[in-house]
Amino acid sequence: MATTLFTQNIIACIWDFDKTLIPAYMQSPLFRRYGINEANFWAETNSLTEHYRKRGYHVSPEIAYLNHLLTYVLSGPMSGLNGKILEECGRDVKFYKGLPEFFDLAKSFVREKAEYQKHDISLEHYIVSTGIAQMIRGSAIAKHVEGIWACEFIENPLQPGFLKQKELSIEETASIAQIGMVIDNTTKTRAIFEINKGTNKNPAIDVNSKMSAEDRRIPFQNMIYIADGPSDVPSFSVVKGNGGKAYAVYNPAKPEEFAQNDRLRHVGRIDHYGPADYSADSSTSQWLRMHIHQICDRIVIDREAAVATKASRPPKHLNATPEEEAARRVANAPKQANLFS
Repeated sequence: MATTLFTQNIIACIWDFDKTLIPAYMQSPLFRRYGINEANFWAETNSLTEHYRKRGYHVSPEIAYLNHLLTYVLSGPMSGLNGKILEECGRDVKFYKGLPEFFDLAKSFVREKAEYQKHDISLEHYIVSTGIAQMIRGSAIAKHVEGIWACEFIENPLQPGFLKQKELSIEETASIAQIGMVIDNTTKTRAIFEINKGTNKNPAIDVNSKMSAEDRRIPFQNMIYIADGPSDVPSFSVVKGNGGKAYAVYNPAKPEEFAQNDRLRHVGRIDHYGPADYSADSSTSQWLRMHIHQICDRIVIDREAAVATKASRPPKHLNATPEEEAARRVANAPKQANLFS
């Protein structure tokens, strides 16, 4: 018998990382550890694509920054950098006010009304970032999220002929040597579709598979995408354009970020914006709570309407009207003999 794949009673908050959850770039603790001039690193990185273009190479900005980090490792200034060190540096990442506590608070929003609990509504957090996955996994936010999409490095890359070897050596002191995963501002949208279709929960579902709307694990209208600016326009557009909510945040200490978000709202890229303050009484927290509740209300209405439509009414006894009862008594009364027959 045919059935839907998922119950669609899950809400997803999908988060950017740098400048959204933290005020700086996540690599800052990494540069401090190795004594690297951060401003100089980013200045070099930002000029790489143009320098390589003049040499006939086409390099994306995200690939350029990851490759430049590897160059720092291979040429000496960051020698010995590995996944363990990246996770250790992740512990030093400082979050905006109210984090990571807000992530658990948001999950409690879907339990605030009895009807939400009746329909077993839940909320999940996901991070989709162009930053480094190992650092995010080492940060204080990691245990509060259901999934992380970000760039990854590989230690101990497999050597030619590895398929013929029965045992492969692993060096504990190895440094990162290759790029394993690249997430850029366009491929972030692929991650969103994976969350939408449930690929991250069921590997048998390919993200490119054709799926009807009712079979997707988390419909777009059950999503809220939260990020800091224009680089997230592709993700804002995918979520908002398919019925979800798009919310931008800004650093209250930087008026230019406020103006940038105001422009995004003016041109319809986002639904609203607010300060990157996630304390319980902040306007951002209250906006997210209100819209999480609105999604919950719609889920309740949709699910109860589905029950009313698909479950037929059982048969029951009908109460007769007074007229019908009188007619029944006449019909059932004994016949009297005719004396004049």
